[in-house]
Amino acid sequence: MHDCIVVGAGHAGCEAALSLAHAGKDTVLVTINISHIAKMPCNPSIGGPAKGIVVREIDALGGVMPKVADKTALQFKMLNTTKGPGVWSMRVQSDQIEYSKMMQDICLHTEHLTVIEDIVEEVICDENKNFKSVRLQNNGIIEAKACILTTGTYMDSRTLISLETKSEGPDGEKTTKNLSASLRALGIRLFRLKTGTPQRVRTSTIDFSKTKYEPGTDEFIRFSEETESIRPFEEQLPCYLTYTTPETLKIIRENLNKSSMYSGIVEGIGPRYCPSIEDKVVRFADKERHQLFLEPQSLSLDTTYVQGFSTSMPRDVQEKMVHSLIGLENAEIVKYAYAIEYDAVDPLQVKPNLELKDVHGLFISGQILGTSGYEEAAGLGLMAGINARRLLDNEEPFVLKRDESYIGVMIDDLVTKGTQEPYRLLTSRAEYRLLLRHDNAEERLIRYGYENHLILEERYKKYLHKQEIKNELIDYIRNNNVTKASGVNEYLVSLGYESKDASYNAYELLKRPDVKLKDILKLMGAEYDDDIIRQAEVEVKYEGYIDKARKEADKMLKMDQMKLPQDIDYQKVDNLALEARQKLNKIKPYTLGQASRISGINPSDIQVLAIYLKQNRGTE
Repeated sequence: MHDCIVVGAGHAGCEAALSLAHAGKDTVLVTINISHIAKMPCNPSIGGPAKGIVVREIDALGGVMPKVADKTALQFKMLNTTKGPGVWSMRVQSDQIEYSKMMQDICLHTEHLTVIEDIVEEVICDENKNFKSVRLQNNGIIEAKACILTTGTYMDSRTLISLETKSEGPDGEKTTKNLSASLRALGIRLFRLKTGTPQRVRTSTIDFSKTKYEPGTDEFIRFSEETESIRPFEEQLPCYLTYTTPETLKIIRENLNKSSMYSGIVEGIGPRYCPSIEDKVVRFADKERHQLFLEPQSLSLDTTYVQGFSTSMPRDVQEKMVHSLIGLENAEIVKYAYAIEYDAVDPLQVKPNLELKDVHGLFISGQILGTSGYEEAAGLGLMAGINARRLLDNEEPFVLKRDESYIGVMIDDLVTKGTQEPYRLLTSRAEYRLLLRHDNAEERLIRYGYENHLILEERYKKYLHKQEIKNELIDYIRNNNVTKASGVNEYLVSLGYESKDASYNAYELLKRPDVKLKDILKLMGAEYDDDIIRQAEVEVKYEGYIDKARKEADKMLKMDQMKLPQDIDYQKVDNLALEARQKLNKIKPYTLGQASRISGINPSDIQVLAIYLKQNRGTE
């Protein structure tokens, strides 16, 4: 008998399986196609707003995606640098061929991990709904103590181009239709979701002179703290920005009835924050144009991804649409756009540790849990892997709080509020986003990675040393002045401040707008590592805001420490609103804090619950 079976080898499955194997657990990873491990069936990139911070969090917890993303990136870019540090986020343009190859190599050569090419037809449990085994299409039954389902968009999936539908996964791959029936037989609620992908066009047929050049960031930036070198800036590939034209919008409007979305054959609900181009045209009817990014897919491919042009229009209409775009008048379509819909698991049936409430030992992770995006999937996969390992070792579940990580925000949103569309992480979803920054992911999470056997001693000690140096730097500027002899007055005048023949405390000086810590240290004749300087600068400049956010988070923490017994019948709790009783009985929140975040639960309901706890359980 194996320790754990992971079903699906996308971004969630890889992180789940590797985390278990790295922790020494005998793990089996089942995939439909070994050559498509960690495939990027949609956009060839990792990161972006909020998502890039998730990748940093995966690195701090000991995941694999950040390292592979750094090593196979074609371009590195830091986003939102003109805004506050709470929304800074990194994005890389990935070589999708090399990314998949590297992750395949890691999975196939990791100790304790066995990869099997097959299709899971059935999940088998005992009479008490404890997971026992899976039945494969070709290799019979495999037994294990736990299982993680990460089927992505492959469960009973079908692709759609206009009225043409095919029972298949992305790029014509097989789908796992019988698995859906197996889960329903266990009483698991499924629902349909939809997503889509745009055309790939031949790069050599694009006139880039008509588009806007979009380079990366000329700095040493990376997702993983263990990455020591990246592709040199001069060797990085650019992206390009183009736009739809009035002709594009005319073609779409005239052919709306031919789109799968608007012809009535789509059952699933599509992503609100990454809609098809026809959906954009309908929803934003007053908008004269829509921006599109032209992104390279791989050094080994002569193809470009048309980011933002997802559609399910017929092929002949797609030809007209693409040729109406600026710079793509003569572009050759290598692969047509299509929509795909698939079965997902209602996340309200899942515990905060990603184990199903009613099936012991069965975990759900990735897009099957109602999310979208490689980064969200990888974060969920890593958390499912960690929690499956903890279950095997009889340890308490590992649950990240909303003030600790975007991964914690995502999981809490899913298991508390549920979703009816593919969930996408946004910075606006995090109420404490100034605490959840790109620069402090290690500080927030590396201790957990270390405790869960995924961060090695050497890296953890290196982190602790780095923190000592950062604290030393902050103490240094707090206790020292920048003297007038250093040229500080001339520096301030250059930034637009009035000329004053004076010296300044370095700590207070840094709090001024536009003043940079690197400049102050140069005036003081001190040298520190760039990463440490950046982190110290954010902590000092935003000290007041960070302290305020921490106090707010601490208030919520107190509510999250108030446990709600799982056997409460909320219909019998006096003075609760009818809607509150129904939703509390359906979701069965684990804490008072989680209950407060359920849609439709009002502050008065929370007060009633707090009194109930005090009277019946002695909880304060």
